[in-house]
Amino acid sequence: MTPEIHTPVLIVGSGSAGLCAALWLSKFKIPYTILERRDGPLKIGQADGVQTRTVEIFDSFGIAEPLLKEAYHVLEIAFWAPAGAEGKGIKRVRYEADREEGVSHQPHVILNQARLNALMLGQLDLSDGNGKIEYETEVKSVEVDESVQVGDLDAWPVRVEAVRRDGAVRSYRAKYVLGCDGAHSIIRKSLGYKMVGDSSDAVWGVMDIYPRTNFPDIRKKAVVNSSVGNILIIPREGDEMVRFYTELPAGTKVGDVTRERLHDHARKVFAPYEMEFAETAWWSAYSIGQRHADYFEKNLRVFLTGDACHTHSPKAGQGMNVSLQDGHNIGWKLGMVLGGLAKPEILSTYVLEREKTAKELIDFDRGFTKLFSTKYRQEHGVTPEHFAEQFVKAGRYTAGQAVRYDASVFTAPGPGENDKELAANITVGMRFPTAQVVRFADAKAMQLVNGMPATGAWYVVVFAGDVSEEKAAARLKTVSQRLDDTVKHFTPPGADPDSVIDRVLVIAGDRKKVEQEEIPEFFTPMTGRWKLKSLTKVYADDKSYNSGHGHAYESYGVSSRSGAIVVVRPDQYVAKVCQLDQAGDLEDFFKGFLEIGA
Repeated sequence: MTPEIHTPVLIVGSGSAGLCAALWLSKFKIPYTILERRDGPLKIGQADGVQTRTVEIFDSFGIAEPLLKEAYHVLEIAFWAPAGAEGKGIKRVRYEADREEGVSHQPHVILNQARLNALMLGQLDLSDGNGKIEYETEVKSVEVDESVQVGDLDAWPVRVEAVRRDGAVRSYRAKYVLGCDGAHSIIRKSLGYKMVGDSSDAVWGVMDIYPRTNFPDIRKKAVVNSSVGNILIIPREGDEMVRFYTELPAGTKVGDVTRERLHDHARKVFAPYEMEFAETAWWSAYSIGQRHADYFEKNLRVFLTGDACHTHSPKAGQGMNVSLQDGHNIGWKLGMVLGGLAKPEILSTYVLEREKTAKELIDFDRGFTKLFSTKYRQEHGVTPEHFAEQFVKAGRYTAGQAVRYDASVFTAPGPGENDKELAANITVGMRFPTAQVVRFADAKAMQLVNGMPATGAWYVVVFAGDVSEEKAAARLKTVSQRLDDTVKHFTPPGADPDSVIDRVLVIAGDRKKVEQEEIPEFFTPMTGRWKLKSLTKVYADDKSYNSGHGHAYESYGVSSRSGAIVVVRPDQYVAKVCQLDQAGDLEDFFKGFLEIGA
């Protein structure tokens, strides 16, 4: 009998979702094993669009710099339409900014998925024995012992059978399994779950090419609508390669598509501009469909992510991003549960949040895809101007910034418009926005979210107002004492005081009127190996020396007189907004899901 290998978390598939979940587990020092049927890391990926939200996630993990350095930055969209009354040829009808102003401090970029995965792999410390990746291993089945209770963390209720390429059979026992194994997921099929949804007769081709052309916008994101079809242009990283998404004529069958047919059709779309192909690095054809799994989990022990539970067209650039964000969502929750910090029942929020996101994405993709259909536009009188307007309006969604999680144990909106009265531009359930602030200790101008890295901790952000004023300073002292009591309640013995619930202070007014010793010690805890006073948690909404004034209070819609407290989850989503004098009530909020520390 094959001996069973025990691993607390078994991740099936080393794509974006699996690696992002593993990043969180490594933060919490939770052992995990990744099974991958390929013989090594992804070498050439087909996904390449990186949303601003995904860049923000990479930034929180400290790996955005190489991403931004290597990627193509999408700054402008060019819209082209048929030229002349007879529709012969094409003409540019407008330019638009790719990213809505204020939607994110990060750009929309293009970088091959293989490189993104490599950046995440580089962050995984596989030398400490907590994490490992087993390549050339194909999963065959998964079974869940349904008699085991959700809260039993001593049990190993999930059994996975796998076969290595050399024929050796492996049997694994896990507390939790993540099915990150793509659209043909063995995990999903083994559970008996099905993909539900629909597909259309529309067929599109996609190819990465090195074009020889006089088309003027070949190095810009461009939407080309011609009388013979549509092409979406996505410039790739570097200065030469370009991706074409090409609508093929009605009646086309996927199996009949060839590289030469894609070339010929592209020439017709771009006429009268010249379009030749020095090389085609990769090409494929697909029919458009939108589907999701009928179930996303099994007994809160097995969870499906990414293409294993939702598929859609690639034109909105959502697939890799939403998959990665699935892993981002479940990863920190598993880390908290297995780290003994949170109750196992909180894992149900993965389905609450990500199933809704997947269904919203499919609905969006269905409408977005219709805009690209020549037949649909003709039947519904969609003009080039209307098409461009709708494309631009979809920008916040395609940037990944429209996700809003419903109320749950992790997300507690206040009654009525109470939250908006305290912080007009902060929305509970959405990602915490950022603004420029000045770090109090060294006068460095920086984005506030850069002071809130992905460590696995929750953040309590206190907008205390102008503490150079006696009344505000006294109020902050009271708030700090109450928060200190709450944080100690959930911090395990011997752990750093900021390891479970971290804190950030943002003061208003002239920071030079405030001395360091006037800042409550709660915001400068003794942490780290040397137990030094942390001076990186206090910021001022003040003018910087070289970067101007960030006007953070105004950006967040917070009054400097009344102030506010914002609770931010480890994944940067807003959990709660409350008044400063409600600081003591936060203990009840955290009791809803955190384990008692002492």
